[in-house]
Amino acid sequence: MPVFAYRGLAANGRSVNGVIDADSARAARGKLRELGVYPTDLAEEASRAAGARPSLKSFIPVFRRKIPPTELALMTRQLGALLGAGVQLVEALGALAEQAPRQATRKMLSQVREAVREGSSLADALALHSDIFSDLYVGMVRAGEAAGALEAVLERLAEYSERQAEFVAKVRGALSYPIIMMCVGFGIMAFLVTYVVPQIATIFQQQHAALPTMTRALIALASFLTNYWWLLLLGIAGVVGGVSAALSTAAGRRFYDTWLLKIPYLGPTIVRVICARFARTLATLLASGVQLIPALQAVRRVVTNGLLADAIDQSREEIREGHGMGQTLARSGLFPPLLSEMIKVGERSGELERMLERVADNYEREVENSLRQMTTMLEPLMTIVMAGVILFMMLAVLLPIFQLNQLMQ
Repeated sequence: MPVFAYRGLAANGRSVNGVIDADSARAARGKLRELGVYPTDLAEEASRAAGARPSLKSFIPVFRRKIPPTELALMTRQLGALLGAGVQLVEALGALAEQAPRQATRKMLSQVREAVREGSSLADALALHSDIFSDLYVGMVRAGEAAGALEAVLERLAEYSERQAEFVAKVRGALSYPIIMMCVGFGIMAFLVTYVVPQIATIFQQQHAALPTMTRALIALASFLTNYWWLLLLGIAGVVGGVSAALSTAAGRRFYDTWLLKIPYLGPTIVRVICARFARTLATLLASGVQLIPALQAVRRVVTNGLLADAIDQSREEIREGHGMGQTLARSGLFPPLLSEMIKVGERSGELERMLERVADNYEREVENSLRQMTTMLEPLMTIVMAGVILFMMLAVLLPIFQLNQLMQ
């Protein structure tokens, strides 16, 4: 069905805008008048119009505009507050669409509102926008609608989204400084090797002086990078393509997941990150009324390591046979003892959600401390490496100069 963008006046005289689904422009105007909106401008969306040329966003996912996690969390919290205040779902979605700061958000909310008005459930309407709302989000909303506690589920979803966004921001913040330092260091060294060293090499060659070994090595490196830089880029592209092709296979992905967990210090940190997301997500689903086995099936999607995801699948199958989740996760040998023991305590006491929340809090603190320690160690290590490289380059340049000075004397 075509989608029309409109501007108009509401019954109270306020200016409104949004999108609406209709078979034709005439039907769209009629539907707007039924809603109490008098359209002043109505145009079919170019991206949905027949014969429209597809844009770059249709082919390259990175160019597709999505709602930031913080904005999604705020929108979820506002929708829950409106429903809790007794506002009807269609009216609440319309109010959110009017005050949305971004055009993409207004368009999405208007489409969700139209789908709900035509009889769809909120979960089904959100599922039409899979690039914005994950399966986990839609599943929790569907559980909330079934249990008649949609506003409570939306509140938990907002808290979950905020916690996840805060956790990701902490990880990125901890890793940003070392990455920036590394990029700056490589940039400086590339400039010296490809621009400064060749000019100095020309002077040495004109003097026909015997050059030290490190000077010849530096000049050879500079010559290679200057003349065969395309070969280096081709090699990097080949390696990236080969690794991507290998990771696209089941055996390659399995090898990568296994090797990643065996890296000292980094492997345990990755396990803590995954366990924090697993525990937080599972606790949110269980608190929203989702049963354990469907919740585990949904949580598997947030576990990025294949070995841990397979262990969760195996645990789900054993739970169907009557075993406890903590016991099955401990048997895999991949999850930390704290997680399995806290789950066992939660299963015995009937407070599994609370125990999972505590586990998630604990692992998030441990990840934050691990990243802080990692950056603390990386900063002096990178400084030492960069100082060693600069010292090598200085000696490679200065030693021939000293030799020329001695010859001139």
